[in-house]
Amino acid sequence: MDNIYILMLIALVALAVIDLVVGVSNDAVNFLNSAIGSKVVSMRTIMIVASFGIALGAIFSSGMMEVARKGIFNPGEFYFNEIMIIFMAVMVTDILLLDFFNTLGMPTSTTVSIVFELLGAAVAMALLKIASSDTQTLADLSQYINSEKAITIIVGILLSVVFAFSIGAIVQYISRLFLTFNFEQKPRIYISIFGGIALTAISYFIFMKGLKGTVYYKDLKGFIEGNEMIIILIAFVLWTALSHLLTTVFKINLYKIIISIGTFALALAFAGNDLVNFIGVPMAAWNSYEAWKVSGIAASEFSMEVLAGKVPTPTIFLFVAGLIMVATLWFSSKARKVADTEVSLARQDEGHERFQPNAISRAVVRTSVGISNITDFILPNSTNKWVEKRFKKPVVSLPKNKTFEVPAFDAIRATTNLMVAGILISIATSYKLPLSTTYVTFMVAMGTSLADRAWDRESAVYRVAGVLSVVGGWFLTAIIAFITSGIFAYLIHLGGITAVGLILTLVFFLIIRNFIRHKTEQKEKSQKRVIKRAELITISEVIEETSDHISEVVRRVNKLYSNVVNDLSTHDLNKLKKTEKHVNKLNDEVSSLKDEAFYFIKSLDDTSVEASRFYILVLGYLQDISQSISYISKASFKHVNNNHKNLKKSQIEDLKNIDINLKEMLHDIERTFETRSFENLNGILSKRQDLFNHVSKSIEKQIKRIRTEESSAKNTTLYFGNLLETKDLISAIMNLVELYQEFYLSMKKEKIKID
Repeated sequence: MDNIYILMLIALVALAVIDLVVGVSNDAVNFLNSAIGSKVVSMRTIMIVASFGIALGAIFSSGMMEVARKGIFNPGEFYFNEIMIIFMAVMVTDILLLDFFNTLGMPTSTTVSIVFELLGAAVAMALLKIASSDTQTLADLSQYINSEKAITIIVGILLSVVFAFSIGAIVQYISRLFLTFNFEQKPRIYISIFGGIALTAISYFIFMKGLKGTVYYKDLKGFIEGNEMIIILIAFVLWTALSHLLTTVFKINLYKIIISIGTFALALAFAGNDLVNFIGVPMAAWNSYEAWKVSGIAASEFSMEVLAGKVPTPTIFLFVAGLIMVATLWFSSKARKVADTEVSLARQDEGHERFQPNAISRAVVRTSVGISNITDFILPNSTNKWVEKRFKKPVVSLPKNKTFEVPAFDAIRATTNLMVAGILISIATSYKLPLSTTYVTFMVAMGTSLADRAWDRESAVYRVAGVLSVVGGWFLTAIIAFITSGIFAYLIHLGGITAVGLILTLVFFLIIRNFIRHKTEQKEKSQKRVIKRAELITISEVIEETSDHISEVVRRVNKLYSNVVNDLSTHDLNKLKKTEKHVNKLNDEVSSLKDEAFYFIKSLDDTSVEASRFYILVLGYLQDISQSISYISKASFKHVNNNHKNLKKSQIEDLKNIDINLKEMLHDIERTFETRSFENLNGILSKRQDLFNHVSKSIEKQIKRIRTEESSAKNTTLYFGNLLETKDLISAIMNLVELYQEFYLSMKKEKIKID
């Protein structure tokens, strides 16, 4: 019987390693987003600083492990065999849940997930115990669950969301009024005072959150507690003086120092606070096993009251966990994907929006605009003009032969994010109020974005929709964590070691599948050709770059059209569904290019009107092509999905003949644009009429079939629709080819060489 629990312990250790990886991949956004978004500090420096913070925080995190042992349930009410089931269910759920959010690139809270997983598994096990008892009823559930503590944690987390957003917005608004967007040109004393405030908040945060709960804090406790205001005042004076010295005498960029220290502080607190979310449960299982093994009592009779006491975690375990966390930070591409979500929602400039607006986001923006209009009406014009002046953004002009990657937001906002998050977490720690570091850092970032007018009329509905999606995901985290861990606990209770084996197999299968999907997605993303707007000035440069887009689109359309024809012939619904997904993806990519057209044209100089016109026409034809293949795909899928009759053999033969001729032409176009052999364009254009004639003959054949043969109205509608859309597809492709030939000949005439 001992072997079962040894195997479960081994499984829990393996799950702990995986949980560290998926957990850090999601939580890294908490301490990286401000530094990444501002680009004040190099990525290498950010990673090194964060690594030191994580390593130090992990070693000092022993005191936080009690949450997993007794924070949510009363361990004395469960036996050893039951507690192992709870812990196994929690770890399995945590890995699946966090990996799911990582794959989506959505930040969530590891604290909330572990709390509700422990709650769900404990409730499920308690209900099983109550069901098997003759004396207990549902009213006795409270004796198993630490309900008061659980409610305090939940309420604290929810309140932290509101406070973090509001305080972040207020502090950023005041900071911007004080320093404006031209903060680098302000008197040094202004920067020194701001730096003094920020560094005081961050340093206080390091001591209150980073060191509290460690064995070292008790040596400082007598000095700190009761003297907080004096310490803060002295720290402010010292940091302000040092900031002034660094900026005036040594000419050092103070914001680099603040952001680096702030990143270190949040990484330190993250590891110290959140490490329990990843290894707290396996450590509690290890402590439980050690206590049970020496007891000599049966697993089903050994009470777990031992978990109610404090048990120190061996430093070597914390050190190894810290190393895994640091390695994950450096090598996890999913961590960067999650960070990109938050940075994109907070960025100052416009661009491609990831989230689509919904009814709620539109209502929120419409209400906010109304409130803003009322406020502008109430306030004097002089006040409104003064505020507008403080929020006026400087225009950055760069030479056309240089490129510059604009930061998502400036150093002031990054500093405010770190400062406010640090203060809020410090206050919560001092009053022993539970909160989620993810929720605090994310909502502070969103609040500062709102106050900084990053969400203007052009982007507000998208950004609000994004925030609502993330916040909705948080509630989903709690619900999924509670239900799933409860289900797993019940299954393990029923199936024992067999159920454990099957569940672990499921976990590893899903982890590997998500890993492969993520790698495939990353590979596709890296292969995408992106037009470098700042480098494209002449028509020849635009032709050179857009040729890659043409080649890629034509290649994919060629494959998609053939797929639709073949899948229609076999009436294969699943394949048509997959083809439609690829078509939608193509449409999204072409739409994304069109969304960027404004910024492309804006980046060109006054002599590049011809290049702008050419680029717009290319995008227009690309959209026509994608819309045509989209219609053909959707109509075919709808026909098969509605279980209509198959197309007749003669109809399929006509479509396949068209596909053969179209495939040959599209292959020639793809090769021509890929190799820049634009002298072949005239030969391709000469085949246009033959293709049109082929399609027209197929239409005439169908008209004769309708008159002479028994035919289906639905089949005729689909067939005619696809033929007419094929004709439009050919027209759009030929218009594109003709456009390139026109500009190629004009450049050749003017002796402009394509590089």
